[in-house]
Amino acid sequence: MTTSPHEQAPAQPQPEAPGGHPQRWLILGVLCLAVLTVVLDNTVLNVAIPSLTRELGAATSDIQWMINAYSLVQSGLLLTAGSAADRYGRKKMLAAGLALFGVGSLVAGLADSTGQLIAARAGMGVGGALLMTTVLAVAIQIFTPEEQPKAIGIWAAVNSLGFAAGPLLGGFMLNHFWWGAIFLINIPVAVLALVAVVVLVPESKNPPPSSRLRSSRGDPHGDRPDLLGAVLSTIGMAALVYAIISGPEHGWTSGRVLLTAAVAVVVLAAFAYWESRIPYPMIDMHFFRNRRFTGAVSGGVLITFGMGGSLFLLTQHMQFVLGYEPLEAGLRTAPLALMIVALNFTGVAAKWAARLGTPLAIGLGMAVMAGGLAAIATMASGGYAGTLLGLVLIGTGAAVASPAMSHAIMSAIPPEKAGVGGGINGTVAEFGTGLGVAVLGALLNSRFAALVPVTATSLPAALAAAGSAEEKAEITDAFSSGLETSLLVGALAVLLGGLVAGALLRRAERGDSA
Repeated sequence: MTTSPHEQAPAQPQPEAPGGHPQRWLILGVLCLAVLTVVLDNTVLNVAIPSLTRELGAATSDIQWMINAYSLVQSGLLLTAGSAADRYGRKKMLAAGLALFGVGSLVAGLADSTGQLIAARAGMGVGGALLMTTVLAVAIQIFTPEEQPKAIGIWAAVNSLGFAAGPLLGGFMLNHFWWGAIFLINIPVAVLALVAVVVLVPESKNPPPSSRLRSSRGDPHGDRPDLLGAVLSTIGMAALVYAIISGPEHGWTSGRVLLTAAVAVVVLAAFAYWESRIPYPMIDMHFFRNRRFTGAVSGGVLITFGMGGSLFLLTQHMQFVLGYEPLEAGLRTAPLALMIVALNFTGVAAKWAARLGTPLAIGLGMAVMAGGLAAIATMASGGYAGTLLGLVLIGTGAAVASPAMSHAIMSAIPPEKAGVGGGINGTVAEFGTGLGVAVLGALLNSRFAALVPVTATSLPAALAAAGSAEEKAEITDAFSSGLETSLLVGALAVLLGGLVAGALLRRAERGDSA
């Protein structure tokens, strides 16, 4: 008989100072430094796309894999990393993650081919998985229940800040150094964070069940990491995104795309079946019966879907079509990050969320984000004013919705499974980002290929092959048309996600009250 994690023996109480750990706010600063480095790498590569296209001869599909290799490996391993952190020690996993991330950054910075860079990015994803799960789990352990919402809000704000500030940092680095510097800058930050973790962060873990409980449940190894589940989830998500990326190039009905999509469906179904049958799964399938959990997860995927895909496309539009240098393109996306910083670190977003309630805060925040995406889609070709309005709206919506979403996810997970909870939260963000880049990028490529008057694998190649100014104008117009279509699809997805998440969370609250 299958036993769900809800029926496991409760975790042994862990020592805790009255009112929380005495250095909890300093520790939170260290944790935020670690997570900032990881999240920056989700978007810092976007502004380097032109440089990588020129210097490494990267096609559009290569660029997408450079971005997705990191996020897909990370999202596939997050649940296993969280389970391992709960079992073996969150501080140990945090330190290991920082070390692996630093080594991966060194290899990426020195890569001289697209294959090497993709492999290095995948290696960085392993370290990132360990970091993303343990940061939130440690924060849950060192703060009192009353302070946890505020701590999660700060963590979520840093998450969003790193996500949005990546293009700015990347633009600055590319303006002064070669493209490899955007990875090498991670090394001193990782070393500093590693030293701080060793000195400041307390160890915490969820001891495994007793031998009697392990024996009665048929699992002689206790609460061990679910390695098969990690393999299945990684293969399934990679196959899904590969099918989406390959569609425009090979045709949506081609044998390669259909076979890959079939593999994704079968493997992800096997993952869900496996997780529902084993005594100690990475993720309990019963969680999906919880409306609070389902609503928060669905909304979280679509928030990062919209932000990840839009920034991927917008930075290319600013450089290729509008002619901005990398630093200028980064500066012009900065308003998104500034809105997140202003609203979260002043506490304004938290006050709005508290007054509105979680369901309405998430629904309204995502509606504002959708409005921002639509504004960029319809007004970006007319100059920077429309883009600025869109960035401000996206930042405002994310500042309200993202912290509320993270807190909703963590509140639906048992406290002794804080590492797994952090893994779920990170999986949502990473998978949403990778899917946004893949789906919106595929839509743009498909529209561009249908309209462009010359045959080419990327916008720079098409411009180079153009024989006249009129042809170049047609090519940039085709790219702008693809951008508009992609962002409108992203806006619709985010809006629907907000409505669904808000409705599910509202029903969960009513059920709790009843």
